[in-house]
Amino acid sequence: MTAILSFSTSPIEFRAIKNSAKTVLSLQSKSSSRIAIPNHHQHSASLFVPEVESAVDTLYPEFRAIDNLVACNTSRVLKAFQNARVGSHHFGGCTGYGHEEAGGREALDQAFAEIFGAESAIVRSQFFSGTHAITCALFAFLRPGDELLAVAGAPYDTLEEVIGIRDGNGLGSLKDFGIKYREVALADDGGLDWDALEVALKPQTKCALIQRSCGYSWRKSLSVNEISRAIHIIKSQNPNCMVMVDNCYGEFTEAIEPPMVGADLIAGSSIKNPGGTIAPCGGYVAGKDKWVKAAAARLSAPGLGVDCGSTPGDIMRSFFQGLYLSPQMVGESVKGGLLIAEVMSTEGYKVQPLPRVPRHDIVQAVQLGSREKLLAFCEAVQRSSPVSSYTKPIAGLTAGYASEVIFADGTFIDGSTSELSCDGPLREPFCVFCQGGTHWTQWGLVLGEVLRSL
Repeated sequence: MTAILSFSTSPIEFRAIKNSAKTVLSLQSKSSSRIAIPNHHQHSASLFVPEVESAVDTLYPEFRAIDNLVACNTSRVLKAFQNARVGSHHFGGCTGYGHEEAGGREALDQAFAEIFGAESAIVRSQFFSGTHAITCALFAFLRPGDELLAVAGAPYDTLEEVIGIRDGNGLGSLKDFGIKYREVALADDGGLDWDALEVALKPQTKCALIQRSCGYSWRKSLSVNEISRAIHIIKSQNPNCMVMVDNCYGEFTEAIEPPMVGADLIAGSSIKNPGGTIAPCGGYVAGKDKWVKAAAARLSAPGLGVDCGSTPGDIMRSFFQGLYLSPQMVGESVKGGLLIAEVMSTEGYKVQPLPRVPRHDIVQAVQLGSREKLLAFCEAVQRSSPVSSYTKPIAGLTAGYASEVIFADGTFIDGSTSELSCDGPLREPFCVFCQGGTHWTQWGLVLGEVLRSL
């Protein structure tokens, strides 16, 4: 099909013209100058498989609610950028020790802290990952003889060697430094065990770790209101116990963040939600000023503070731009998760979260039930990716993980889970964990390939 565009200073008339070979749209005026462009409208219905089309029809109210959330969070981000007086000179970056930095670090930290309701923040390219940032935060709080209490069941796999749950070969886990560890198991419904939490704190419990997202567990992700309730219970038992929230995958999925309800520190990755698919590396710690400085000392060294470390200019600009875009990107990822849940539950698979329920992170889990189906799902996602679509993901051992894991991440930023991706450990009940996507239609297209593969 072809559309004819006619340009003129006179009023333009819109007409539809049909003939036996094609349909054309004509924007016609007295001028004879016309440009022909393709009109693919009639083909749009065939882009999604029927299962996806049907799901999309049911999700318009949820999508509209997410758009409202995006507007709310974008407004907060914009105000913080304006208050920090962000300017193009902040994108210049620095070299060497970073002492000649032009104010970008300070402006970024200030904006980030305001967005998340924190006293202070550090956003640095020197954080290797979310696990690295969380580790710095834990070491900020804990000293030999202290106890760490995980209140949302077992932590994410990559923290097991940090804590000492798995043998870290004496490389400096919390356990190696004489720090004890306990955890409060989840309730039968997959949420926090509130009754157990009421009596869980001990005098030596120095830090309570709350993992906001589900990680690789078949459980509910926590809302900020639930985190607020947990903080109240923790502080009522032991006011000196610090609360650390693993905020990975949860940023901007709600209108409030954990520091706004009393969390002492949060930490996460810049190649997840707050990087907006733009940031190429890095992570953050935010919260009470004293503890942010202590985490920064763990990242660098005591006495160096937060005003050092070089950051190339292209990365600094990416941090600012990614943070500004992140509410929108998170919103699209949440829409993608809703679509996955709707389609896969209709096909008979167990999903977590359930279809059409409020989201508290960007992760959508699907219980596939077999190794073969988990591999097939991830292979279908890889084939549908913009980068390395010609490769086949292979399950294997990955640093930090106890089980074999398969990753499908044809992403522009290596390991970016704010871009469309999925992964899962090769263990019962063989769940795939889906996240990311800069627009929900990406998952709409991918799901067609997935359904053909299962």
